[in-house]
Amino acid sequence: MTGNIEQLVTLLPVKKDELANFKQESRQAFLKGLKNSFPEHHNPIEIAPIPPEEDIDKTLMEPGAAIYHLMMNGEKLGGAVLKIDEDTQHNEVVLLYMNANAHGKGIGTKSWQAIEAAYPLTKVWELYTPYFEKRNIHFYVNKCGFKIVGFFHRGNPGPEFEVDETKPDTHYEFFHFKKVMD
Repeated sequence: MTGNIEQLVTLLPVKKDELANFKQESRQAFLKGLKNSFPEHHNPIEIAPIPPEEDIDKTLMEPGAAIYHLMMNGEKLGGAVLKIDEDTQHNEVVLLYMNANAHGKGIGTKSWQAIEAAYPLTKVWELYTPYFEKRNIHFYVNKCGFKIVGFFHRGNPGPEFEVDETKPDTHYEFFHFKKVMD
């Protein structure tokens, strides 16, 4: 019998001794997205942020944090940090990234399907993504079924953002997404 066997993405929990490498991989993925969005700027971090290391550290240590490598055929293709609330089942995608070699191959969609399958009791998924990440916006809205429910900026920075007047406006421009599960 011949045929194409569907390859699945699996979630592999990140071990404590892998956290430093996980953080580095996630920062590299976000930096690549930033450089792709602002190729004309020598230092695009001045325009828009990538998550600071201290923010990532705080997130990784929060109660309910679920930290995964995204795997296919034994290869790490990305990672995810989820905040799972067992009581309310209103869960958050804190961080989801794909390595550059996994872009444009449907692996992100398979990764999202694996996340949903791992948390079937979820009532609502939420996440935030920077305004300039057109690939992310397309992915979450068109591939994963999220809806944009808010836009945060300097005048409406959201409940967890502190405005730093020394940073450009773009540091505070994020879309807020929600997906209500059936």
